[in-house]
Amino acid sequence: MKVFLGEIRKEYPDHGKSLHVFLDNARYNRAYSVQEKAELLNITLHYLPPYSPNLNLIERLWKFFKKKVVKNRYYETFDEFSDAIIAFFHGIGSHDRELETLLTLKFEIILES
Repeated sequence: MKVFLGEIRKEYPDHGKSLHVFLDNARYNRAYSVQEKAELLNITLHYLPPYSPNLNLIERLWKFFKKKVVKNRYYETFDEFSDAIIAFFHGIGSHDRELETLLTLKFEIILES
């Protein structure tokens, strides 16, 4: 996380302006060393509410995966279930149109005037 914050600051190098980064509540995001690094880089960390799947891209992907592979499906054996999972991820490109809007990276960047 500390390296990641450094990379963000490299992308937006004006140290006079504070950056605001929104994170989930994973332990590594809340580590004191991460908070210290953020403060050193003039980055303000904001944490998402404890349960906010719509704000977290990986949660959207898992929901889509469950819809396609798990929901209303019965697998006779574990191997069939495992094969379905592998097939989903190997063929994920076939879901590009659906995932394009679901997994958008168009998060708002707010610039101070």
